[in-house]
Amino acid sequence: MAHYSDKEIIDMYKEESSRNMALHHLIEKYQQKLYWQIRKIVIDHDDADDVMQNSFIKIWKGLENFKEESQLYTWLFRIATNESLTFLRQKQKRNTTSLHPIEYQLSKSLESDEFFQGDEIQLKLQQAILTLPEKQRIVFNMRYYDETPYEQMSEVLETSVGALKSSYHIAAKKIEEFLLSH
Repeated sequence: MAHYSDKEIIDMYKEESSRNMALHHLIEKYQQKLYWQIRKIVIDHDDADDVMQNSFIKIWKGLENFKEESQLYTWLFRIATNESLTFLRQKQKRNTTSLHPIEYQLSKSLESDEFFQGDEIQLKLQQAILTLPEKQRIVFNMRYYDETPYEQMSEVLETSVGALKSSYHIAAKKIEEFLLSH
């Protein structure tokens, strides 16, 4: 199947007759990347699927308002990241009976996740990442796993490059301390 550029997909979307095809190509091009971005935030596979579905609904509804001032990729990742964070906040609110913070729940979910394929060291790393504040966790995942350039992260997270570098450095130190003490 042919791979279309972002511009071609947006142009297809603008034509009423090819809108459904545009959605198909958009999902085909970005589904896997968005899934892993979401999965790193919400941890659970089923939750990631739900958030991804909600993200694509929001993307589809908002595509006509996409101003093309940023890259499509950046806009999609911003929506997916925001949907993931909203999901976690709602999950925390729904689970008011738990005495544990959402990060603890995510860690336990990770341990019992049948889709997690890592070894014990990778599990420890994921648990260390879950001890980070939300923003540091996202920055660390984007930089460490996806090698996302700071400039691109800056657009997705709407934060300065300097702040992102600082967040990543602090996050890496905290993870190192966690791994050495556990």
